[in-house]
Amino acid sequence: MRRRERHGSHHHPKKRPYREGRRSAHARGRRPSGRSSANAPVAAPRSNGNGEKVYIYGKHALREALAYAPQAVRRVFLSPDMDDAELRALVKRHGIEAGALRSGDAGQMVGRETAHQGAIAILHTGSLMMPFDRFLESLTDGGRRAPGADTLVVLLDELTDPHNVGAVIRSAAAFGAAGVLIPSHNQAPITGTVVKTSAGMAFRVPLIAIGNVNQAVDALKSEGFAVYGLVMDGPTNIAEEPFRNPSLVIVGNEGEGIREKTLARCNVRLRIPMDPRAESLNASVSAAVVLYQWSVKHPPAEGGAGREQPAPQ
Repeated sequence: MRRRERHGSHHHPKKRPYREGRRSAHARGRRPSGRSSANAPVAAPRSNGNGEKVYIYGKHALREALAYAPQAVRRVFLSPDMDDAELRALVKRHGIEAGALRSGDAGQMVGRETAHQGAIAILHTGSLMMPFDRFLESLTDGGRRAPGADTLVVLLDELTDPHNVGAVIRSAAAFGAAGVLIPSHNQAPITGTVVKTSAGMAFRVPLIAIGNVNQAVDALKSEGFAVYGLVMDGPTNIAEEPFRNPSLVIVGNEGEGIREKTLARCNVRLRIPMDPRAESLNASVSAAVVLYQWSVKHPPAEGGAGREQPAPQ
């Protein structure tokens, strides 16, 4: 079955928006060369119909999960000699089942050489997702107000590499996005790899489940969002775009870009100016560049308070 056309017939057929070369790093079986932060160590993924059950380990990783996504933490294992009273109190406060962590069990869960610091938890990645209707209601205060010009939402249009998904989530958090929209079909789901690559930001930035990409785009446009598509030959230089309205930035598939019907909904097609020696950028890198450019026009509040985010589930 032939894949549907993407990014419009007016583009040269040999040029695709921000492709990663003939095959993505993921398809070649090769991971990105950069190392992820150890903020959210993850190991031993186990399949589940509505998400993955994965182990997270280390005091900081567990504290991040409990602070920002306690609904995703299913069970905690703490070593008897783990003397972090604050962490134990946090587990108890959220009513999460806690078991004793024995040295032999820790090795089976996350590996014998892993520095787990006496704290391991089972995380259900499906519980990190927020329904789109609830997210939209949070942006509009139940329809009583319009989103502000400093509201940024990112939509992933069939990204297949979980490392790219995690990297985009990390950038979305870094540059003040209100949420990341993740389709349920033809899209890398939230897995342990995504959580790890996001360096813990998958716990902090709202992740929103959407069924139909174009319906979600239309719903946000009706709320005043300007829709931006990242396209290699887009007519608008990112440095020249003022980003005056609430912004929805769409990041297309690593190899084929944004689907044609979705691209047709974009108000602006953005391009990143590059040295002629470079043909294209990795999908997550191009997303980071555009999100940074948006943040230049919408700096966070003084004092590092950040922008208002929807509450977790």
